[in-house]
Amino acid sequence: MIVPGLRDHVPDHWQTILADKIADARTIPPLERDRLSCDAQVAALDEVLSGISGPVVLVAHSAGVMTTVHWVQRHRRPVKGALLAAPPDFDTPLPEGYFTPEDLRENGWTPTPRTPLPFPSTVAASTNDPLAGFERVTDLARAWGSRLENLGPVGHLNPASGYGEWPQAEEIIRELGQTSSDMSN
Repeated sequence: MIVPGLRDHVPDHWQTILADKIADARTIPPLERDRLSCDAQVAALDEVLSGISGPVVLVAHSAGVMTTVHWVQRHRRPVKGALLAAPPDFDTPLPEGYFTPEDLRENGWTPTPRTPLPFPSTVAASTNDPLAGFERVTDLARAWGSRLENLGPVGHLNPASGYGEWPQAEEIIRELGQTSSDMSN
């Protein structure tokens, strides 16, 4: 299950490439309205998951990570694991050109949930992500009970940072899919 960020589907993004490679991959469709609404993003994720039988591996990037952790607060569906790549820090001001703290608060994104996730997860973090400091992401990974994968200086792990295909995602997904702790959340 691919959970994209707020910029939705970018053709040369690693999530889009990955979705094309995996036969049974599902992706949250772009929202026609209320795109910035956390509630709408969480509802869209839950709607897609409701049509899937059995546990899934969630593959979230950027605001998709925030959608995932908010979803966990409200819903219980079988999840085998989650790859949480490049989570943004919505609790501190983002660089110019991104959503303001007021926009994020008014649309339900803050504060960021810090409850442990009820399934295995890996947070893949960059040491130079302009949307979140590495120490902050390390704290979030710890709060969520996630394994932290330090990717080094890869920016926001998106096409603007030079990342289209990202083969390491497939390795992490495989590891999460082979876990013996199939937990339901």
